[in-house]
Amino acid sequence: MLDTIDKSILKMLQNDAHITNREISLKLHLTTTPVHERIKRLEKDGYIKKYVALLDKEKLDKGLTVFCNVSLKQHTNENGKKLVKEIQSIPEVVECYNIAGDYDFMLKILVKDMPAYQKFVLGVLGTIKSIGSVKSVFVMGEIKSSTSVPF
Repeated sequence: MLDTIDKSILKMLQNDAHITNREISLKLHLTTTPVHERIKRLEKDGYIKKYVALLDKEKLDKGLTVFCNVSLKQHTNENGKKLVKEIQSIPEVVECYNIAGDYDFMLKILVKDMPAYQKFVLGVLGTIKSIGSVKSVFVMGEIKSSTSVPF
């Protein structure tokens, strides 16, 4: 069970993974040793999965974000497993969710621009045999983006 100190540490790390144990300890009025021990425990217990750097999509020439809803051609376990395996190997697909409703999967795709997306749909998604239909939604502007988990 997380106590208020653990939650404070997690919130600080979500905001800035570069924050030092010393900076955390000063903010929480603790010494660095218990902060270090708590962080190691939070990592061991799986509350902290990994540390990453968030990159600028525009600067890396991936300025178009597309949400793509995908339906399977046939709803079989084999088709679903094939699609999941293929999607996991496509670098442009940065997130994939199995969803309920009119579609089976929702993909978040990053590409340079509309011509790049057209090439991606025809040359990559179009070659996946288990896909029955695709519906694309194009992001015109990002209003809120967060990697933080609210708690």
